[in-house]
Amino acid sequence: MNLSSKSGAAALALALMAPAVAFADAQTKAEGPSAAPRAMARAVKKPNGSGVDVQYSVDDSVKIGQAATVVIQFGAISDPAGGSARFTADPGLTLAGADEIRLPTGQTTTVTLRATPGSEGIAYVNVFTTQNGLTSATSIPVRVGAAAASPKLRSAGELQKLPAGDAVISMPAR
Repeated sequence: MNLSSKSGAAALALALMAPAVAFADAQTKAEGPSAAPRAMARAVKKPNGSGVDVQYSVDDSVKIGQAATVVIQFGAISDPAGGSARFTADPGLTLAGADEIRLPTGQTTTVTLRATPGSEGIAYVNVFTTQNGLTSATSIPVRVGAAAASPKLRSAGELQKLPAGDAVISMPAR
């Protein structure tokens, strides 16, 4: 074996290893903390609705005046003409990103919006999906501050114990 065939074999071995090294590097970067997949909530499909599958996630710690990231994913587009999605926000919530998008048939589409709340409480990003001439609405909650942590129901009645031991709230008739 001469020197040129040895160096050719070494060059071939290096050429074959380079993509593996590059792939391992890319995989390590993708597995970093910033690339961790966010848990998506699935919106309920309504009977006689558009049939578009809507999943979403919203930043956990939202502050007044700071934009929260709202990620929305659309799927189950079966209409040959495709579908569409339109976005609005409740008063007190400023929305940045697309106002309306087209949803291609047979594909999953992901859109990222920025919702900036002006006060504490819960405000909603409203998503209207259309396909096959039918429209559905999905409201995505953006919770801000302690007031939005857990809503409390107000009782107008009194807690009473029944002889059988059950507790009931007696409500006045109006």
